Amino acid sequence: MPPSPFQYAIVRVVPHVERGECVNAGVVLFCRPLRFLAVRAELDEERVRALAPDADLDAVRGHLDALARIAAGDPEAGPIAALPPSERFHWLVAPSSTIIQCSPVHTGLSEDPDGELERLMERMVR
Repeated sequence: MPPSPFQYAIVRVVPHVERGECVNAGVVLFCRPLRFLAVRAELDEERVRALAPDADLDAVRGHLDALARIAAGDPEAGPIAALPPSERFHWLVAPSSTIIQCSPVHTGLSEDPDGELERLMERMVR
């Protein structure tokens, strides 16, 4: 099978939006031809605390979990999770000025989007 195009964005924790400092915490990856949409996230609490000792890490974990549930189409994740995958992806990566933000969207080719998601996590988050 030839490689399929995919899009991805890095999920960032921005504890103090006005300062613009961030910690990469996950990746959103969407591959339309293979019907793949997923968010993988891992919160490095020490790195976030270095930027913001007062950060509410429970709230951050909750937001990251909500992103993964929306990507998965979890019915308990609200109305956005019921949208088609392409609309969920665009909602997930839309610019925002909250504590959780995504990078610009990047593209690539892959035969294995789940493996690509893991490679991106290793390179960009861990």
